[in-house]
Amino acid sequence: MCGIVGYVGKQKAAAILLEGLKRLEYRGYDSAGICVQQSNRLDVAKKVGRVENLVKEAAKQRFTGTTGIGHTRWATHGGVTDANAHPHVSCDGKIALIHNGVIENYAQMKSFLLGKGYTFQSQTDTEVLCNLIAYHLAKEPEAQNGTNRFVECVRKTLRHVEGTYGIAVLCVDYPSEMVAARKASPLILGVGDGEYILASDASALVSRTQNVVYLRDGEIVHVTPVSFAITTLDQIDVSPVVDKITWSIQDAEMGDHAHFMEKEIFEQPTALENTMRGRFSEDGSTAQFGGLNISAAEFRQVERFVFCACGTAWHACLVAEQLIERFARIPVEVDYASEFRYRNTPLDPSTLFLFLSQSGETIDTLAALREAKRKGYKALAINNVVGSTLAREADGGIYQHVGPEIGVASTKAFTSQLLLGAMFALYLGRMRDMSYSDGVRLVNALKGAPDLVRKALREAPHIREIARRYAQYRDMLFLGRLSLFPIALEGALKLKEISYIHAEGYPAAEMKHGPIALISEKCPSVIFATAGEMFPKVVSSMQEIKARKGPIIAIVTEGCELPPGIADEVITIPDCHEAVLPIVASIPVQLLSYYIAVERGCDVDKPRNLAKSVTVE
Repeated sequence: MCGIVGYVGKQKAAAILLEGLKRLEYRGYDSAGICVQQSNRLDVAKKVGRVENLVKEAAKQRFTGTTGIGHTRWATHGGVTDANAHPHVSCDGKIALIHNGVIENYAQMKSFLLGKGYTFQSQTDTEVLCNLIAYHLAKEPEAQNGTNRFVECVRKTLRHVEGTYGIAVLCVDYPSEMVAARKASPLILGVGDGEYILASDASALVSRTQNVVYLRDGEIVHVTPVSFAITTLDQIDVSPVVDKITWSIQDAEMGDHAHFMEKEIFEQPTALENTMRGRFSEDGSTAQFGGLNISAAEFRQVERFVFCACGTAWHACLVAEQLIERFARIPVEVDYASEFRYRNTPLDPSTLFLFLSQSGETIDTLAALREAKRKGYKALAINNVVGSTLAREADGGIYQHVGPEIGVASTKAFTSQLLLGAMFALYLGRMRDMSYSDGVRLVNALKGAPDLVRKALREAPHIREIARRYAQYRDMLFLGRLSLFPIALEGALKLKEISYIHAEGYPAAEMKHGPIALISEKCPSVIFATAGEMFPKVVSSMQEIKARKGPIIAIVTEGCELPPGIADEVITIPDCHEAVLPIVASIPVQLLSYYIAVERGCDVDKPRNLAKSVTVE
């Protein structure tokens, strides 16, 4: 959730912090703030609302210091107020702190501190951490055994913490120094030219350096203007590994588009090409993946797959389930990552787990992975962010390579996940009993997906006109069969996320088992009516809706002829292979949701109550 940025260097910190927060705003935009260390004091500016409000507030002060921290908030504890905004400063003015995560035992710690005379200005769990560090600092007036007193006070505080955190801390007594730590909340240290930039996401630092150190859970980093050192909570020294970010700041710019979501929708052909690149065999009959770390012989022993994910990624898993069962004939179960570790699910020893997360930092997905590994199962990951926690903790996996996705509502990462699910189904099928010729046909179909998506995107002006006619409705149904049922779920989710219209997705045949009660002139239905054996069945569902005067937006493949007058609107997509159809069918529902949200005046890239990466439970 929240965005974190910190700076230690030679430049004035405030401008760098504010620029970083602008790039992190998609991680939380309830409020924002910065703290800059100036001489013997900590100067703070913070404001409810978007980062632009903070920029105006900060302009009223003279920030000249070269060390600082900044934060953009997604509220967990306490309402959206200036007082609850980060950074928080201890009541003695010694410590300033920003925090992403949830401190589960903050109430006990707060009670202890109140008994010691510490006071609080906010309702947050974060301010408790801040005051507890100040408490330890006051208790330890001298450094012990040559250690840094500031670092040790942070370490002592974190040993009391139950919950999750990514924090950055400043101390009046240690000018030009910053201490940061993480547990289940991402932090990256950028190593620049005479400067260090801390961030919860690479987008905040890539304009200044592409050299980064990914902090691991339980690690503390101490940063000065000339060096940094990493230790664990148990005071063990860590040798840092400096990685390189492979994308540039231009990849995270909006360009000529009105919103990041629009940009990312239209980037999908290129994103799909990048996802596929180098991942088909020389004979063109199967897929190949370099980082699975599981042999073909081990894969042949797998008798069941369990896919775990949340939100949009969960929908991608549902499509993968159908394709793997269809082409590889292996049973697949799809579970919500948030539910898996709380259920006592019977698991066969021949089960293999796959976890999907665009960011690789989704806390529920990480917790499910750890639960599976705790029980002795191998776990693979599909994610988009190199160096993410999910990628590091899985036994192997596949990177999506679609570049940064800034829009909160996932688009290009979703279709990339659909593509990888189809490629994985091909990979498994060819290991078992899929023929060479069937493999070649499927490979050729997958290679054609980017051009088919380009063709589907040409319908954008037509879909924009439809969106104008339907933007004021308050309810909508999305209906599909087989592999298009998950796309119906995804279409409904997209519409809910960015336009705040109540929408539900169902298998088309399930409509008559309850949801048909919602059908009226005021409840349109978006229906996938594509070529194949399900076409006449879907048309029957459309007849039932039309008999009850429900408006219909039909998404059809080329060559499908609907009965006259059955659909109020028709969107045509290219006819294609069944493995590619979910990818191509995603395009019109993405565009429809986007244009409806724009028509309603919604903030598409920053929908209310949502953040891009869900790092709190």
